[in-house]
Amino acid sequence: MLHQLSWKVGGQQGEGIESTGEIFSMAMNRLGYHLYGYRHFSSRIKGGHTNNKITVRPTEVRSIADDLDILVAFDQETIDVNYKELTERSIILADSKFDPVKPEDSKAPLFSVPFTEIATELGTSLMKNMVAIGATSALLNLEHKVFQGVVDEIFGRKGEEVVKKNMEAIGRGFDAMSELLGERVGEWELEPADGKRRMFMIGNDAIALGTIAAGARFMSAYPITPASEIMEYLIKKLPKFGGAVIQTEDEIAAATMAIGANFGGVRAFTASAGPGLSLMMEAIGLSGMTEQPLVIVDTQRGGPSTGLPTKQEQSDLMAMFYGTHGEIPKVVIAPSTLEEAFFDTIQAFNIAEELQLPVILMTDLQLSLGKQTVEPFDYSKIEIRRGKIVDSEIPEPENKDYFKRYENTDDGISPRVLPGTANGIHHVTGVEHDETGKPNEAPGNRQIQMDKRFRKLEYLKFDTPVYVNAPHEEADVLLVGFNSTRGALEEVQERLNDEGLKVNHAHIRLLFPFPSAEMAPLVANAKKVIVVENNKTSQLANIMKMNIGGHDKIASITKYDGTPFLPRELENKVKELLD
Repeated sequence: MLHQLSWKVGGQQGEGIESTGEIFSMAMNRLGYHLYGYRHFSSRIKGGHTNNKITVRPTEVRSIADDLDILVAFDQETIDVNYKELTERSIILADSKFDPVKPEDSKAPLFSVPFTEIATELGTSLMKNMVAIGATSALLNLEHKVFQGVVDEIFGRKGEEVVKKNMEAIGRGFDAMSELLGERVGEWELEPADGKRRMFMIGNDAIALGTIAAGARFMSAYPITPASEIMEYLIKKLPKFGGAVIQTEDEIAAATMAIGANFGGVRAFTASAGPGLSLMMEAIGLSGMTEQPLVIVDTQRGGPSTGLPTKQEQSDLMAMFYGTHGEIPKVVIAPSTLEEAFFDTIQAFNIAEELQLPVILMTDLQLSLGKQTVEPFDYSKIEIRRGKIVDSEIPEPENKDYFKRYENTDDGISPRVLPGTANGIHHVTGVEHDETGKPNEAPGNRQIQMDKRFRKLEYLKFDTPVYVNAPHEEADVLLVGFNSTRGALEEVQERLNDEGLKVNHAHIRLLFPFPSAEMAPLVANAKKVIVVENNKTSQLANIMKMNIGGHDKIASITKYDGTPFLPRELENKVKELLD
């Protein structure tokens, strides 16, 4: 029996590749297996190669597998593009429709299976994906009933006959594959799972759910990959909680509309990717200057410009740190797991209101769109903190002066009054202003207000700025990353420690303000520090050098071809730097 199975389905975009992976994954998830899926797709609606690689095992998994056990191919390109991931114990299941050819240097056997032919006999070629799932179930020795609940859920609204036909397609696929395999049926059977039900979602789902749990009731956004699923999720769910989603004409409107809603007292946010964030920069500055809360989700993708809209990259750090003109306090948070994505979203709203500033929740495409199992969230941990909103009666001033909305307080956080509050009238402007909001360009006032705004960061409350797994007081190497590289780094750390190296791991969750106090001792206690990131210019490594030094021991491993790190690939690169 296998402890881990890596399964991939590929073909042309628009022919059911995503649904094939979804049905297979949902069934395995309901059996109690842990899954991690990553989808490669083109930046077009239809056509172009796409595949979905899913790792399945009875224990927790947070990274893409190095190798591939089963490749299900609906066209020749799928074989040509992906066969190098196969090993001698792997297998290719290819649709006989396109007369599949195995590359000469491939050691994996190829089985030509009549996916399309069987589906057509059953009434429509569209069911070829169900035939392929049936063929897969023969390899894994899975009973047909494993898929019944999933098929009922997906096709039930189309009628009993459609459900019956799809289940028949699975059965026919199982029989056809069994005949071809002979005694090898069940050769790829997995170790049994615990049968426990877990959530199965993408990172964007976790964030969207987190916004609801945080009390957000308004989202303004413009569709963009890989952020659109957040808006799509909330369009369906937010109205049930009295909220609304507005699709704006562009990202500028999205950010300013969210600022306006927050000004009115509603927890509001927007979500985008690199190109949209570029357009939001002026609005982020407006949020900082007017001290209005603003939460922005940045789902990083390949850039610059349109770049690689559907590919992995982590190259927005410098833009999120320094993109606005002038200087404002802000907070940049980078979750690395689905659980963190959920709870960090709630923290983002609390921080934005407590400190009255913009908070950027930064993810990347792999974390945003990678689908994986996660334990049910512990909702008892949720805490809503709204900061200094004035909820008591404001005395009428003797001189009829404006309310000191930007009062120079000890902690830099001024009382926040909502529109319509009696005696709370004040001026709001993007130019420099005095305590009541009236424009004031005097040098002394400017310095007072700048110092006041930045003083707020001293009172930032953030749970676990750095995730640390440091079993060694003195380490041979400290591995550092952020966002979705965590799973691969965890596997590499375990492998290298098993080989006798002393390896620690730090994953940075609070990027700005940089957690120097947490990172400095970890760097000091390591002979070498290797920073792993998906960009060309080592942005995180340079930020570390700017904040804590360590130039003599910090090295970088970068990858910017649009694909995520695989554990073995990363392990080899780490060893090269240690030689």
